[in-house]
Amino acid sequence: KWFREAAEQGDLSAQYNLGALCMQGKGVPKSYEEATEWFRKAAEQGHLNAQYNLGIYYMQGQGVPKSYEEAVKWFREAAEQGDLSAQYNLGALCMQGKGVPKSYEEATEWFRKAAEQGHLNAQYNLGIYYMQGQGVPKSY
Repeated sequence: KWFREAAEQGDLSAQYNLGALCMQGKGVPKSYEEATEWFRKAAEQGHLNAQYNLGIYYMQGQGVPKSYEEAVKWFREAAEQGDLSAQYNLGALCMQGKGVPKSYEEATEWFRKAAEQGHLNAQYNLGIYYMQGQGVPKSY
């Protein structure tokens, strides 16, 4: 009840927390659609986790129609704030050309940022890129 009241008044943290409760079905009926609405409100105010969650929702088509373009938009917002999972996912979408033109160079940039923060899959992908010379000069 209190999260909803604060969220409806525009409180960023309450909007995110209410979205999380809707996603999990805790204290409210489980609804990815309602979770998306609250995450969007928080994300538009710059909430990093809400931006990341929207990226996931759009990438998977959960609570919203699947849209790699929208996933890229929200992952980029979170990635630019330093979220390593968003950086990795953005790199993966760049690598696959989903939602953006395929670019090993841009994928490398995002994988590097995530790898420098300890993201194991990003570190692995960078190793492969250097071994194969994709987006970077070949280097063993």
